[in-house]
Amino acid sequence: MIDASVAIKWMVEEEGTPEALALLRHAKLRAPDFLLAECANVLWKKVRRHEFTSGEALVAARLLESSEIELVSARPLLREAMRIAIELKHPAYDCLYLALALAHDATLVTADYRFLRVVRRAPSASFSRFVISLLVAAAKL
Repeated sequence: MIDASVAIKWMVEEEGTPEALALLRHAKLRAPDFLLAECANVLWKKVRRHEFTSGEALVAARLLESSEIELVSARPLLREAMRIAIELKHPAYDCLYLALALAHDATLVTADYRFLRVVRRAPSASFSRFVISLLVAAAKL
């Protein structure tokens, strides 16, 4: 499982890009279907900030569309994600990724270190076993 913080690194050169690309090449990846919207929003913001041209953003979106991520409907994850968001006092967007990991007894790889810290400090320590950093995941490849 991956979240948008990992997927965006395939298209935007930044810290963690080599690790994200290695994960893409060597792992079967799954994410909630709204990952596409989250990444598109990041690309749009980059165009608005003049960090990307419109053409670059469209190419990046095309690359994401053609990636081999298994996209899973977020709908059946909603109640669990809300429960997690309330418990963690953290936005539901991120918690949808965690709900998917829990539903599949899988590990969520994230480059969102704020979210990783929140999960590690959670009252329910069981969440932390489902989330690892991008750097840790790439080192295991």
